[in-house]
Amino acid sequence: MWLLAACRTHGEEYRILFFPHLRSFRPMPDTNNELHELLSNIQRALIQQKELTGDTLFVDPVAPAPQQEITAMAPHKKTPPIENGPDLFGLTPLPNTQSPHMPAYPAEDWVSAASLGDLNAAICNCLKCPLGQTRTKFVFGVGNPNADIVFVGEAPGADEDMQGEPFVGRAGQLLNKILEAVHFKRDEVYICNILKCRPPNNREPQTEEIDVCEPHLWKQLELIKPKIIVCLGRVAGQTLLRSTETLTNLRGKIHNYRGINLVVTYHPAALLRNPNWKKPTWEDVQWIRKMYDETKASPDSQT
Repeated sequence: MWLLAACRTHGEEYRILFFPHLRSFRPMPDTNNELHELLSNIQRALIQQKELTGDTLFVDPVAPAPQQEITAMAPHKKTPPIENGPDLFGLTPLPNTQSPHMPAYPAEDWVSAASLGDLNAAICNCLKCPLGQTRTKFVFGVGNPNADIVFVGEAPGADEDMQGEPFVGRAGQLLNKILEAVHFKRDEVYICNILKCRPPNNREPQTEEIDVCEPHLWKQLELIKPKIIVCLGRVAGQTLLRSTETLTNLRGKIHNYRGINLVVTYHPAALLRNPNWKKPTWEDVQWIRKMYDETKASPDSQT
């Protein structure tokens, strides 16, 4: 919820935005691009609040009790085994059933790439959708090419577009802290996005963009051969699972994506906007770490 107000000081008029739930004032953006980006961020915040509270909009919520920051999380807790009874959230994991039919690779040269480096070189100049015309840098992915766990977001943001690497802005810094809290190093895992180019004003990916870019992700996963995919955020989870379920319903379950176990948790950017989601995210990543350790210890992973 935000309000547009005008005030006059020393004969000059100023336009400001007031955010009641944050109890803060911010200057009105001077350009259309800045305004569009602000409105896009407001839309995302409202969607995320709906995920938590439903259709009721709380414009002045009671301040939550202080919680431990992710940077100082408690030691790793033992969680129930995935294969035995309810999981961390009291939900029985979904059976490892066959995924819905997925389209085949397009008949293009990059499909035969033998390594991630070859794949990146083959697709980094892609112009098959309009995002190729507006990007600053192509954002392929980063991390261990043989990782057993891959973290997937929806699309690059402004910092990623400038640097050509996923999750390097404030959300990326928080992701690094979350990984470290459960004893993962950034170079031990693999991090990428569904889209490799930034959508204007950080809007959500469009169907035609996903149709063009998602096969690149398929090839990345084929080359990496991970045991677990972690979708960061509602959009990434809904996109890969072809689902309209809420983030609440997607969390706490083991899904199947092209034969790979997939789980969904909050996007780090959402945690920056709503610290109340840090606690459930911490529960998620403990559960994910438990799943990862059990996968690594299983006889199948040794072969």
